[in-house]
Amino acid sequence: MTTVSEHDVQVLRDALGPLRDREQIAERLLESSAKHSFDPETEIDWSSAIEDGKWFWPPELVSLYDTPLWRKMSEEQRMDLARHEAASLASLGIWFEIILMQLLVRHIYDKPVTSHHVRYALTEIADECRHSMMFGKMIQWGQAPTYPVPRGYHNVARVLKTVSTTPGSFAATLLGEEILDWMQRLTFPDERVQTLVRGVTRIHVVEEARHVRYAREELRRQMVTAPRWERELTRLTSGEAARVFSVCFINPQVYENVGLDRREAVAQVKASGHRKEVMQSGAKRLTDFFDDIGVMNGVSRKLWRKSGLLA
Repeated sequence: MTTVSEHDVQVLRDALGPLRDREQIAERLLESSAKHSFDPETEIDWSSAIEDGKWFWPPELVSLYDTPLWRKMSEEQRMDLARHEAASLASLGIWFEIILMQLLVRHIYDKPVTSHHVRYALTEIADECRHSMMFGKMIQWGQAPTYPVPRGYHNVARVLKTVSTTPGSFAATLLGEEILDWMQRLTFPDERVQTLVRGVTRIHVVEEARHVRYAREELRRQMVTAPRWERELTRLTSGEAARVFSVCFINPQVYENVGLDRREAVAQVKASGHRKEVMQSGAKRLTDFFDDIGVMNGVSRKLWRKSGLLA
C-alpha cells in the first residue's frame, strides 16, 4: 500500500495519482443517478414497428463485416445477421449483468449499510435489473431468439464468480461493461440503426458511465490495498475472463440461423483483420487502464493477448 501525507491525512495513491474518498465518489454518483436515470418501460416505445431498411446494429460492428463471406451475402442477409447478432449481444449482456449483480451484493455484504458506497451499489443493482429486462424486451421486439453462452462457459463463470475476490469482481465488471459500452456509443447516434435499438443503447450508455466510474475507482483502491496473493489472483482471473468473454461474444448459432455455414463463418471471423481491430479498439481504454494500475502484469498480459483483445 502506498500512501502520502497531505494535511495530516493519509491518502492512498497509485500510478494514476491520489485515490478520491470512497464516500464522496458514491455521493456524486447518487446525485447523478437521481438526475439521469431512466425507466425503459416508459422511455422506450415498445409498441413501435420494426423499421424497413434499418439495421439492428451498425454493419461495421457485425462480426463478418468486410470478409469474403460478407461480400457474397445479400444486403437482406447482412441485415438479418445484424439482427441476430444484436440479440446475441443482448443475451450476453443479460448474462454478464446477472453475474455483476451477484458480485455487487457480495461486495457490500459486510459494508456499513448506511454508507453512500453501499447505497450507490444498491442503486446500480437496480439499474442492472432494469437493463436486463430492457435487453430481454429488445430481443423479443426484434423477433430473434435468445443466445445463451455455451453450457461449459456458463459453468466456468459460476466458478469464477464464486471464488472471485473483490478486485477480481470489479475487474470482471469492467470487462463486461466497457467493450459493449464502446460499441453502443457508436450505435445510439447512428441513424442507420433501428430507432428502438438506438433508444436502448442510449439509456445503457448514460447509466453505464456511472457504473464504470464506480468500478474503476474501487478497483484502483483494491489494487493498492489488497494483499499480494489477491492482486496476483486478480491478474489471473481477469485474463481468463477476457478469454471466456472473447469466445462467447457472438454465439456462432447466429450464422446457421441466417443460412450460413457455421464453420466457414467462424473461421472467417477469426481471420478477419477488421474484426480484430474492432475488438481491440473496443477493449483499448480498458486494457490501458488495467496496464496503468498493474492488472496486466505477468501471466495476465499473455492471457489477454490470447483472448485477442490485446494487440
